[in-house]
Amino acid sequence: MKIPVCKPAITDEDVQAVTECAKSGWVSGISPYVEEFEANFAKYCGSKYAVATNSGSTALQLALAGYGIGKGDEVIVPDFTMVASPNAVRNVNAKPVFVDCEYDTWNIDPAKISEKVTKKTKAIMPVHIYGHPCYMDAIVRIAEEYNLLVIDDAAEAFGSKFCGHRIGGAMTDATAFSLYANKTITSGEGGMITCNSKEIYERLHWLRAQAFGRGGRHFYHEELGYGFRMAGLVASLGNSQLKRADQYVQARRIHARMYMERLLPLSLQGKLIFPVQKSYAENTYWMFTILVKDRDSVITKLAEKGIETRPVFTPMHQQPIYKEKRNYPISEYVGARGINLPSSNILTCEEIEYVCTSLEEVLA
Repeated sequence: MKIPVCKPAITDEDVQAVTECAKSGWVSGISPYVEEFEANFAKYCGSKYAVATNSGSTALQLALAGYGIGKGDEVIVPDFTMVASPNAVRNVNAKPVFVDCEYDTWNIDPAKISEKVTKKTKAIMPVHIYGHPCYMDAIVRIAEEYNLLVIDDAAEAFGSKFCGHRIGGAMTDATAFSLYANKTITSGEGGMITCNSKEIYERLHWLRAQAFGRGGRHFYHEELGYGFRMAGLVASLGNSQLKRADQYVQARRIHARMYMERLLPLSLQGKLIFPVQKSYAENTYWMFTILVKDRDSVITKLAEKGIETRPVFTPMHQQPIYKEKRNYPISEYVGARGINLPSSNILTCEEIEYVCTSLEEVLA
């Protein structure tokens, strides 16, 4: 059996939607298909506005630029995250400042944020790791105390909820999502920013298309802009996928429950650690991730059985471009032991059973 770590669920309905867009001729970034997707995405998340981009990375960068974050500024970012988070900060010429993660959720530890705040700090960028929401109440309180923005990275948390509210709603200044092929809903590539400020929405909309002149001055540029628009073809796929959002979110949660029920004996034996779901959270388990000893050996042995997995993120302070001498012990602990198991929306019971049986054999 060959099981990929994640495979997109593309349906006949999706194909029809993209075909209709192509036939209409509205395939560029000024397509009404983009506007429709933005409106539907904002409604789903519970925000007033949404701005589509051509990737999750550009969504993050555009959100930072939209709030004027730039040279000389600092943004607090988790040490345990995907490199796109600090890269977005660097790409607006600001400095990412790293904070260690929580032992159980693997999210940024709110208790360690204040010690990293300086006069140069302008924002906090929480990242909802693998679908589990960060503890936003504490983060927002810190932001209010120090007059900071909160721009969260929800690339992995589409559909996740904090205290009953979907991530991307009214909790933060802006939220960036990814719509890459392995995400819960996909447009192949693509990103989205949600916000509730009309002023920021209009600014993001303007900046993402090279900041073309206002008031009819088409080739007149008052500020540095970007080529970050989402194409109509891409939006048509994303909008079609969005119609099945709840179905796909529920599928990943069901798969996580099946994994945990089946692998419970290994957990009780101390051979692996499960992901958690705090009382304030609804985890979408974008990736079902476990911690094991001898992680690299386990990955190799599962690959020999046809099971594709992924190691979790290498902590940012261990990356050549962000190397730091200081220690982030929990980030290092998780980074050395984490494995993403197959987590597709269309994963079958048979495939989950095969993965679990194989893990039992490997960890024996």
